[in-house]
Amino acid sequence: MKLITTILLSLCTLTIYAQELRCNVTVNSALVQGTNKQVFDAMKKSIEDLLNQTNWTNIPYAINERIDCNLSLNILNYNVPDNEFTAELTIQSRRPVFETAYTTTLINLQDKEVCFTYEEYQPLQITPQYDNNLVAILAYYAYIIIGYDLDTYELLGGTTMFQNAENITSISQMRSGNQIIGWKAFDNNRNRYALINCLMSERYRKVREYYYTYHRLCLDQMSNNVTKARARIAEDFKEIRECNKLDPSNAVVTIFITSKADELVSLFEKGTSDEKTKMYDHLTAIDPTHASLYNKIK
Repeated sequence: MKLITTILLSLCTLTIYAQELRCNVTVNSALVQGTNKQVFDAMKKSIEDLLNQTNWTNIPYAINERIDCNLSLNILNYNVPDNEFTAELTIQSRRPVFETAYTTTLINLQDKEVCFTYEEYQPLQITPQYDNNLVAILAYYAYIIIGYDLDTYELLGGTTMFQNAENITSISQMRSGNQIIGWKAFDNNRNRYALINCLMSERYRKVREYYYTYHRLCLDQMSNNVTKARARIAEDFKEIRECNKLDPSNAVVTIFITSKADELVSLFEKGTSDEKTKMYDHLTAIDPTHASLYNKIK
């Protein structure tokens, strides 16, 4: 009886924790004509299995703590003889705000340089050298998603995850042919190299620090004191503007603005006159192409 009880308790303990990601995967093949569509269903399943069944960290995640995210793969071309695909990738992730039913977007990004080989029903497995480019891309973004999430709960809490993504980038820069697309240094200020280079750079450290301030010290405190939280968001936003001045096309500020523009407008429509002016000036200086959206603040 004691042995049975111990086993049952162990089984219960095992069910408490889960993998880190709860990722909804979409594979869109509408642009590819006259091919076996089953390969895309198999690809979707393979991607979901890798992302949602892999333990990416040593951190115990409860089932209700898994990170909600979306991955949409838009197939542009399928070279059947070589099993080679070119595609665009959209990644979104979000997290709940404490003591509310609201979820806030953490990242919303596009990767337009995705090239990989895949055979139908091919299992996607992580190896030390990430010799499969699709696995490398998916693992890279898994660590990016988790790193951003951890940065919102602890100051620079996602550093280890970003180091893992940086390691994948270094390995993948040794690829040849189309498989190196997206990994090349200084080839594109929005590619995978550019993003992880910004995240690991002291030059843009303040953006990561602001993620913690914005989410943990402000959004999570709104249920207690919305006025104080909103005032701090506005006051500390100057750090984002200063980082943008270093390079107006840098990846981390771009991702922040893309993810938060609508939310910031909603927050500061109810702000004080001083907050409205301050945030309008900041946002239009960083993102002048969406000035009409920011006019709603005024």
